[in-house]
Amino acid sequence: MQRKLRLRNREDFGRIYRHGRSFANSQFVVYWRHETRTERFRLGISASSKLGGAVVRNRLRRMIKEIVRLNADKLNDGLDLILIVRKPALVLPYKEMEGSVLHVLRKAGLLKGSKPAERTGFRKGPQTGRKSRGQSR
Repeated sequence: MQRKLRLRNREDFGRIYRHGRSFANSQFVVYWRHETRTERFRLGISASSKLGGAVVRNRLRRMIKEIVRLNADKLNDGLDLILIVRKPALVLPYKEMEGSVLHVLRKAGLLKGSKPAERTGFRKGPQTGRKSRGQSR
């Protein structure tokens, strides 16, 4: 993957987490935000140290970068996106990992010709039925 297509700044990651949208499956979470300054997409990958040592995390990152590089023509332009690796992705062979990455991108509507899936169990506005801190039960 080309160096200019990578997200590396903490500020960029924070902006996407704060103002972006997200979708997930059991192996990956994708956060994204439309960015008008970029002609193509930019990708950041996050793999927690809970997944394993540096060798394991870097191997996962390399695999995901290669999957995205090979499928770059399918992605919409003008996006900043972050892929977060979850623990079940550790045991996936390459082909299944590719299918899972494409699935979460398709679910989010980030592939050309796809629309975002309906979010089930998602509530807008404040949650009802919860008591604030100062109230007794």
